[in-house]
Amino acid sequence: MHKTIGDATAFVRELYALDPDLSHVDAVIFPPFTALAAVRAALGPSAIGLGAQTMWYADSGAYTGAISPTMLVDCGVSWVLLGHSECRAMAGETDAGVNRKVHAALQHGLTPIVAVGETAEEHAAGLAHTRIIAQTQAALAGVDVLEVARCVIAYEPIWAIGSGVSDTPESANDAMGAIRAAMTGLADARILYGGSVKADNIGAFVAQRNIDGALVGGASLDPRSFCALVANASAEMVR
Repeated sequence: MHKTIGDATAFVRELYALDPDLSHVDAVIFPPFTALAAVRAALGPSAIGLGAQTMWYADSGAYTGAISPTMLVDCGVSWVLLGHSECRAMAGETDAGVNRKVHAALQHGLTPIVAVGETAEEHAAGLAHTRIIAQTQAALAGVDVLEVARCVIAYEPIWAIGSGVSDTPESANDAMGAIRAAMTGLADARILYGGSVKADNIGAFVAQRNIDGALVGGASLDPRSFCALVANASAEMVR
């Protein structure tokens, strides 16, 4: 919940002025619903993608306050974040609900980025892999194998989000290897790491075999920091 329409479009203008090199990476920004249309217009033909922070599963109906996949497509959105830990914790999002949204997103041509992750207690108890495998399998239940490969999974250990303490690249890589093996099709899907990712550690994460990129929160809110994230990820990709 950051940035008004004016703030978000100013972010895009500043980002353009900095001219990030996107030749080796994909970059997507996820403004709030209120700014989606304005950001789409500001982006123009840019290589930077536009995503939404969540959505409802139905096309329309008596769901006051909800945003449908058809509304997102109408705003020029191509990506949608589903099952973020904050939505699970504060809005009561369930695995079953995430699954319905994944099916709806794919039906409308949206690429879902499904967030999974374990709590500090689950991590300490050695249940991280068990938890994230269960979340992944539940989110993608009933999805065709070819469609599974279209999905993106974001591993976000809940204890690392906004804490300033990230998982180690090696530990995250192991967890994401478990995600890849959880279902047929995920070997070809992109898997991202999220949780206190910054410009100075993103390279170490994307250098890992199972980590294809990052889902970044606070460190992406400033255009210069965003460009540094892109540059450092890109530098590692071309090594």
